[in-house]
Amino acid sequence: MNIEIIAFMLGISLVLGFFGLLGFLWGLKNGQFDDENKMMEGVLFDTPEDLNKIANQHQKHDFLQELDSQITQSQNKKES
Repeated sequence: MNIEIIAFMLGISLVLGFFGLLGFLWGLKNGQFDDENKMMEGVLFDTPEDLNKIANQHQKHDFLQELDSQITQSQNKKES
């Protein structure tokens, strides 16, 4: 095999690996892997209605956390 071909393939694989790492870090930063309870809740609740009820509870919880953080930020801005 020609050395230029090996160097080219090595360069391409490093670039692809770098993009994969960037994608993974982006997913970590944006909370793509934060659903650690999904599989356990799927085992505990058998019917789709139960799963939908749990999903709605999680959405309400996430919404309330976001609302609380927004209120805290606006209070901090007023104090400054």
